[in-house]
Amino acid sequence: MRTAVVKKKIVWYLRRLARAREGMAAVEFAAILPIMLALYIGGVELGNGYSIQFKSALVARTVTDLASQYVSIDNSTMSNILNASSQVIAPYSSGIMTVTLSEITTDAKGQATVTWSDSLHGAARSVGSTVTLPANLQTANITILLGEVNYPYTPSLGYVLTGTINIFQSQFFYPRLSSAITRVNS
Repeated sequence: MRTAVVKKKIVWYLRRLARAREGMAAVEFAAILPIMLALYIGGVELGNGYSIQFKSALVARTVTDLASQYVSIDNSTMSNILNASSQVIAPYSSGIMTVTLSEITTDAKGQATVTWSDSLHGAARSVGSTVTLPANLQTANITILLGEVNYPYTPSLGYVLTGTINIFQSQFFYPRLSSAITRVNS
């Protein structure tokens, strides 16, 4: 008799549990929460990455554009041009970003070599080293400026999945006021 009563109570509790809806929202929330957090954090990290990529391209363009407006650049002016990058990349850290500005000259065959190069937080290109230019810039006897930015982006929370991502941007400009820019005091 006692087992029959226990069975009835168990059946009664199971039916009551099946009809109960009070805890369903909490269970659904607990099931969805990890997915929602992953999407939110991933969206934030993706947004930061795209923002840094955009700002890196803007730094390359700004530094190269500033240099293209000179006929002659001395050490002080070059320092000012390269240090302008910290204002452009803000609010992100400029201390880990490498900015390189080089003047490239092509010969009669269109072979490009470095005339001068300066860098902020990195190594400048070697004078006389060869550079591979895009096909539309492989023209004989021209001088162009090459601005390069490398930003090692480390996601705050997604580091375990991706590690550090090197964002590289480059920009070419022709000198505006002369056929070539003289680099003095280098």
